[in-house]
Amino acid sequence: MGKQAAARRLADNEASAFLRALRSSAQKLNLVAQTIRGKDAADALAELTFSRRRIAQDVRKVLQAAIANAENNHQLDVDDLVVSQAHVGKALVMKRFEAKGRGRSGRIEKPFSHLTIVVREVEAKA
Repeated sequence: MGKQAAARRLADNEASAFLRALRSSAQKLNLVAQTIRGKDAADALAELTFSRRRIAQDVRKVLQAAIANAENNHQLDVDDLVVSQAHVGKALVMKRFEAKGRGRSGRIEKPFSHLTIVVREVEAKA
């Protein structure tokens, strides 16, 4: 009985982690994601650890989750992992208002974003 398990969307040498509704604009989050795309997983973690951007710590946690998924769920070697994808998508936008002078109001938008990180195991260079 029950439903069949869905087929894996990723290759056998890939693992992913994602974070939904992260309180940052997609544009700012993408600036941090660009710095780790294509890098070795250990180098990307070091880059995010010492980044001055506030959102870098949340990106670091997602990358650590992707590395842990690769190690524990898919038995991939942590030393051979590379960040193959780091993509950002828009989520909801909370609309607020701020009282202005002369009885007017100003609109404030508080954007949220989605973050997906995919790590891939590559062959070690000889």
